[in-house]
Amino acid sequence: MTKLEENLEKLEEAIADACHRAGRRREDVELMAVSKTYPAETIVEAASLGLMLFGENRVQEFSCKAEELKPLRSRGERPVRMHLIGHLQSNKAAKAVELFDAVDSVDSLRLAQRLNEAAGKLGKRLPILIEVKLSPEETKEGLEPESAEAAQLLEALSDLRHLETRGLMTIAPWGAPEDVTRACFRSLRECRDRWGAAYPKLNLEVLSMGMSGDFPLAIAEGATRIRVGTALFGKRAPYVGPQ
Repeated sequence: MTKLEENLEKLEEAIADACHRAGRRREDVELMAVSKTYPAETIVEAASLGLMLFGENRVQEFSCKAEELKPLRSRGERPVRMHLIGHLQSNKAAKAVELFDAVDSVDSLRLAQRLNEAAGKLGKRLPILIEVKLSPEETKEGLEPESAEAAQLLEALSDLRHLETRGLMTIAPWGAPEDVTRACFRSLRECRDRWGAAYPKLNLEVLSMGMSGDFPLAIAEGATRIRVGTALFGKRAPYVGPQ
């Protein structure tokens, strides 16, 4: 058994346990493998173990892996999907649409408009998640839930015909006590419920929240997708390539 196989087995046990304790079904929680800083070969190995959904942080970093992963992404049965989960600058929107199957970090109307325009030119309908900022940390990206910009984006999304809104994403504050982390995840669920009622044309089904250190809390608070990197692939080296 390889190290990755061993890690995946332990992770699946932990996810199943968290689902059981939360009174939820395992199949209702999607696992995204966060493959940033890892080479294409690691993604190929992970896909051979049944993982189909991967998250990357940088457009330029993934562009170096994309060619090698084409066979996995174009196969007819259970193709691998690659999502951008890191902050995206508007000037890289066109390249992101070209490279990724979805963008999970939309945090402004301007970015959404750029993505919509780029997707239209490529004849694509791009799935997106809205990134919501629920942590006071300045380094965290996302829309403040009560901001005018959030309202503008939500109002405009149904008219951006080349985008397919799927839900919300957030990152909990680093190293916070359990009650603070749970409150963050609960707030995202409450945003989903509130915005879903106010904007019934939008599909906000996905709640992407929880990472290696806190995914059991996210599952307890209703996560439908968790993003796990370190617990799967081990401690990652700092990224030193193109941004």
